[in-house]
Amino acid sequence: MAARTALDEVGSKGEFQRKDAVFRNWVRAGDSDFPPEAGRYHLYISKACPWANRCWAVLKMKGLENAIGVSIVHPTWQATRPGQDKHCGWAFASPSDAPFSSSAGYGSFPPSGCVPDTVNGAKFVRDLYELAHDTGGKYSVPVLWDKKKQTIVSNESADIIQMLNAEFNEVADQPSLDLYPEALRAKIDEINAWVYPHINNGVYRCGFATSQEAYDKAFHELFTALDKVEEMLAGSRYLCGDQFTLADVRLFMTLIRFDCVYIVYFKTDKKRLSVDYPNIFNYVKELYQMPEISASIDFYHIQTHYFTSHPHLNPFAIIPGRELTDYSTPHDRARLAA
Repeated sequence: MAARTALDEVGSKGEFQRKDAVFRNWVRAGDSDFPPEAGRYHLYISKACPWANRCWAVLKMKGLENAIGVSIVHPTWQATRPGQDKHCGWAFASPSDAPFSSSAGYGSFPPSGCVPDTVNGAKFVRDLYELAHDTGGKYSVPVLWDKKKQTIVSNESADIIQMLNAEFNEVADQPSLDLYPEALRAKIDEINAWVYPHINNGVYRCGFATSQEAYDKAFHELFTALDKVEEMLAGSRYLCGDQFTLADVRLFMTLIRFDCVYIVYFKTDKKRLSVDYPNIFNYVKELYQMPEISASIDFYHIQTHYFTSHPHLNPFAIIPGRELTDYSTPHDRARLAA
């Protein structure tokens, strides 16, 4: 089994084809294999990765910090098995460690905001997958780890956020918060069915495309979907009406990275959210100003990861100097309150 990353998931026509997660177990009350218990599970994330970041935000919103531990990797990928293969991926660090350079040896990036693996003492996320006898070869985050069984429960963020939302209520500080309510599930799922391929994954389909044809298709679908979101948000405070849901969490984590990374790094530069999409921009500001969400966002980790982890896309690990968008200014979304 060859180690790989998302950069290797490209089809015959140069199109990025993200592979499905391998670990798809479920924490559920009454389940003998993975019952919800305080202190049993540990979440491994990157604050740079939108998929992992959504899990951390939901964990915070549900008030599960005391029930589920969290480790946070360094934003800059490192060689995980020097001399054995060429794989580069997520590495653990402590804030007191020396700065990392890119895997090509450029730059100096401090490990501020990192939290080491206090459960398994792993040096790389790859180590966790090997402990769990992985058969996929892609060492991604998030990882929900079972400390009792010493294995990965799930590495699928869409599943993990649903588990955090519903399965840990007995140990959550905010058990009444339901981000995936029964009455809205069909609508949430319907929205995710086009937001995921065209926006969440759409930016990656642009950035990781290796042919003009594949890029052009992804680019067109991305901005068609963003136009649709802009129109929806003209008359609806959130994606599903007046209630904030998991659909908003999922979309937000892509949108917050759009102007600061994707328009440059993934060549999604047709429009800027902060200039060309007023409804989306105000929507992002409102969500960012929710305390638990803003606490989960780290622009240093976001920019550092993308611009320093893929040497063939940015060989010298140079981070653009353009001023970050200010999401703390007033928004106008209250005008749509029920």
